[in-house]
Amino acid sequence: MSDKVVTRFAPSPTGFLHIGGARTALFNWLYAKHTGGRMLLRIEDTDRERSTDAATAAILDGLSWLGLTWDGEPVSQFERSPRHRAVAEELVRLGKAYYCYAAPAELEAMRESARAKGLPPRYDGRWRDRDPSEAPVGARGAIRIKAPAEGETVVHDRVQGEVRFPNKDLDDFIILRSDGNPTYMHAVVVDDHDMGITHIIRGDDHLTNAARQMVIYRALGWEVPSMAHIPLIHGADGAKLSKRHGALGVEAYRAMGYLPEALLNYLARLGWSHGDDEVMSIADMIAWFDIGDVNKGAARFDFAKLEALNGVHMRRMNDAELLDIFINTLPYLEGGPAIAARLDNTRKAQLLAALPGLKERAKTLVELVDGAAFLFAERPLPIDEKAAALLGGEAREILRGAHAALKAISGDWTAAAAEAAIRQYALAGGHKLGAVAQPLRAALTGKSTSPGVFDLLAVLGREESLARVADQID
Repeated sequence: MSDKVVTRFAPSPTGFLHIGGARTALFNWLYAKHTGGRMLLRIEDTDRERSTDAATAAILDGLSWLGLTWDGEPVSQFERSPRHRAVAEELVRLGKAYYCYAAPAELEAMRESARAKGLPPRYDGRWRDRDPSEAPVGARGAIRIKAPAEGETVVHDRVQGEVRFPNKDLDDFIILRSDGNPTYMHAVVVDDHDMGITHIIRGDDHLTNAARQMVIYRALGWEVPSMAHIPLIHGADGAKLSKRHGALGVEAYRAMGYLPEALLNYLARLGWSHGDDEVMSIADMIAWFDIGDVNKGAARFDFAKLEALNGVHMRRMNDAELLDIFINTLPYLEGGPAIAARLDNTRKAQLLAALPGLKERAKTLVELVDGAAFLFAERPLPIDEKAAALLGGEAREILRGAHAALKAISGDWTAAAAEAAIRQYALAGGHKLGAVAQPLRAALTGKSTSPGVFDLLAVLGREESLARVADQID
């Protein structure tokens, strides 16, 4: 086996890439990157009833959006079924597996008998030592592996430690069904071996599968990869993560306005930590990640923490980079397509200039859409209820004076020039600065909250600023 680490992410294409799957992919990707190895992608599409091309496309799209790139072409498990079949037949030739011709009714009777005795349902091995010539005429047998009946199978797990399974509980399970189709248990082993996988990192719901898969590895004389079974993600209430907790497809998180880097940072911290570091860049995670540091206990998903972390990443991000991500994400955000349709070069420049103020007040890209809406509003602006209250009474008179003061600016139209003009006007008229700034903000944005009012004036420019204020005093 090569010394290079090879991990794999192996989703079933029966739906979107959900958040638990995204974290499994992330841990495989980080471990491969950390060790200078590779991560391969296998689509486990043997369940033909439930696997769809649309789900495969959604999984690839989700991984690409997160930046979790894989090496080589994705492998289809279904397309490899002739190889799975050949290996199962080889095990029969080696005397490590056998054809079982038990009828469905016999198997049901076995299960009933076990239940009556309060035992787990197990196959009783009735065809293990029988000659296939005794098979009923025309019957097609299933292939079962000869599992060891005594002792125990020990899984040496990088996360869970040493996990022991009594062999009497494993029974002679099926590796090839009577219709010639391989079982998932068998296909996974053959694929992992053929793909040269050195490290299997997956959810701890696969831990019992690990013992059965080791039986197949040993029967074939193949080296067992290093295994790490990571705990599942739970909701904030401690129950297994479900749709109501946020077990959505990653495309839902894109639509909610989360940055890929912030989502990866949050997922990495679910079950793994590096000292007290909460905020991590991709480079930090790659440098620090080790699979042995993952906790055994289930992690809890908390939307409030994810949102706060996303806000930190937005504020830390370079404005041009954030603008780029924002523009690319607009088609997926509520209210985004309307902005995208009007995003010419002038408005892009305005948006870039407004970003320092906008990102201070936003925790998601959806909030950024909301904050940036004033740039794209058509005159006369729609005024919301709170802003209308700021424009009532003597505010219009104050606004009239502010308009005259701004109009009189002779040099460059900058935030500093606007501030000087407004401060001077407030001082001369005996007004508090807030009494002038608040109605100005309402007139410029149609809202009661926004970035600093002088920054707004600078971003909107002389002509648009004066026109918006004039709309509210005429």
